[in-house]
Amino acid sequence: MGTVTIGVSIAVPEPHGSQLQQLRAGFGDAAAHGIPTHVTLLPPTEVDAADLPAIEAHLSEVAASARPFPMRLSGTGTFRPLSPVVYVQVVEGAEACTWLQKQVRDASGPVARELQFPYHPHVTVAHGIEDAAMDRAYEELAGYEAEWPCTGFALYEQGADGVWRKLREFPFGSSVVPPQAGCADRGSVSAR
Repeated sequence: MGTVTIGVSIAVPEPHGSQLQQLRAGFGDAAAHGIPTHVTLLPPTEVDAADLPAIEAHLSEVAASARPFPMRLSGTGTFRPLSPVVYVQVVEGAEACTWLQKQVRDASGPVARELQFPYHPHVTVAHGIEDAAMDRAYEELAGYEAEWPCTGFALYEQGADGVWRKLREFPFGSSVVPPQAGCADRGSVSAR
């Protein structure tokens, strides 16, 4: 069967996901259209294709043990100079994301792995592009705001064409969304 490259992430819902993807492309990030807008829980990981059923079973268990939580994005940050990334910050929901990614990568599970950098939930809006374009992304999205109730995550596979495609969604075990997560579904960009 061979190997496949997978990732696990929380999708940024519409209209925010498409808006941020278009902005990312506009900054000159050629990978923008092949990467759905997301918050990573498991970075790109090569696995044996035969292990996918066990991975899906593990992710089902993780999702079943989780509960919906409010997610809020606000403003920008960067990993430069360590890594050429500009991102929109996760200002609410970061603790839940951190807990989820630990469960996904648990040493007893089928996708146990160490991370190259300490986990920091974020939404990438520019990666590996010219510094001037990185600066523009950082400045133009400084006033960005979006919020929504997070009710699950998904498993993605990277195709030979470099495009990430959703294989399966994993809804959380409870459909009850905390009252504070019933926020207005909004997103906006404002230039300073």
